[in-house]
Amino acid sequence: MKKVVGQLHLWLGLMSGLVVFIVSVTGCIYVFEPELKSWAYSDRQKIPVPKNAVVMPLSQLLSIAQREVGDEHPIESIEVDADENRTYSFRPAQIRNNNAYTHFGEIVYQRKVYINPYTGEIVANENTKYEFFTLTLRLHRNLLLNRKVGSVIIGSSVIVFVVMLITGIVLWWPKNRAAMRQRFLFKWKSTTKWKRKNFDMHSVLGFYSYFIALIIALTGLTWSFDWFENSVYLMASGGIKVEKTKPLYSDTSRAATDLPIDRILSELKKAGREAHTFTIGLPDKPNGVINASSRSGIRVRYTTIRYQFDRFTGALLKKTTFDEKNGGEKLKAMNYDIHTGAILGMPGKILAFMASLISASLPVTGFYIWWGRKKKIKSHSFSKVTVAA
Repeated sequence: MKKVVGQLHLWLGLMSGLVVFIVSVTGCIYVFEPELKSWAYSDRQKIPVPKNAVVMPLSQLLSIAQREVGDEHPIESIEVDADENRTYSFRPAQIRNNNAYTHFGEIVYQRKVYINPYTGEIVANENTKYEFFTLTLRLHRNLLLNRKVGSVIIGSSVIVFVVMLITGIVLWWPKNRAAMRQRFLFKWKSTTKWKRKNFDMHSVLGFYSYFIALIIALTGLTWSFDWFENSVYLMASGGIKVEKTKPLYSDTSRAATDLPIDRILSELKKAGREAHTFTIGLPDKPNGVINASSRSGIRVRYTTIRYQFDRFTGALLKKTTFDEKNGGEKLKAMNYDIHTGAILGMPGKILAFMASLISASLPVTGFYIWWGRKKKIKSHSFSKVTVAA
């Protein structure tokens, strides 16, 4: 049985090793994306707060951002930070070519404008298409390929990785108590052979990262395959099927030229006094609604409260909190935080980082084990031929 499992583990590893390595390394980086961004992009995110500071109306800042990108690229969303020393960011609508083969051909236009809310000054006009963390995320999810093609390749490789984790545990399982200690501890002092050390790195580290790596892999599959996400939702909700939410519409009989975003932002701040980030999504249709959210968790996203407002009157049409959701919806909301380890705070993120780092090492150490055995078999075969001659 172990021989069959070993062959399955070997060939699946050779097939998916490179993709698993790329996904794991980019995952290591993206676990700490908020912290790294805050450090790397402090020049565009942080600003000095002037004395007697007065923040300009959001509607006025929106007009400045719109002039910066041009009327042909309507602003799609606004992000407002509750901290006084932070810029506001404005994203115009993305333009995509879905027939392109790579990320660089698929994303035709994607920018982000950072504005000083006190002066209206354009701090940065970022071409997000080439931004480091955007490229890291697209490499992680799609290998910088077309989204549909790339996500299938990533998803298939992650499924293979899950099978490899299971077969790896079968191969790791000790035959007896005497072999048990060798499975849990490194014995590098008793051996000078690099092959043995490499084998220990593969098996021992693989065991200790098993459960976390499995959770990360399974939560990641929800972004690649709808059938997997719907199956998880079905189980978590107690058999309730995924239903499409009925869209809400603005009252076109009360049509107005200006969006009531100043009033909406004021209401968001009053309702979410503990929130640190507010996001306002602008409608792209005449009868569309304004989608807004407030996030209060320092590192988590599942606590986000979502709102929908009438685009003409600013009236609140719907408010959705985490507690109001069923089991499937709650798990779906928590999926990203579980995937990155943020659900457990900084210790969870460190665990996710370490598990991803070990996952990246497994294809490398596994390949070295296979290559060493292959050379040994060739050398043994050559010796037999020499003796026979």
